[in-house]
Amino acid sequence: MNLSRYLHQPHPEGCDCSVCWSRRETAHPVACQSTPCTECRPVSVLKVDGRWKLTPASICAKHTPSNRPPKYWHVVHDTGKPTPFVPLREPFELVG
Repeated sequence: MNLSRYLHQPHPEGCDCSVCWSRRETAHPVACQSTPCTECRPVSVLKVDGRWKLTPASICAKHTPSNRPPKYWHVVHDTGKPTPFVPLREPFELVG
């Protein structure tokens, strides 16, 4: 079978290859979590009487980011004085 005939063959009904999986996943779009709600308003730029008019964006309280840093920064803590690396200069034998 030559390559052109192979490429145009349909996949079986329950195919689990990456191409069929991608087609199935993109067939039903998932609502994006960053999609603004009806209370949020995007930036608006309009030309009125030959001048540009800018209306700034408005974000509701639900979608306004917090002023706190992400939680993983609480994991970082001071463990005290660092231990220096001291290389071994004398030869040694592995016991095993």
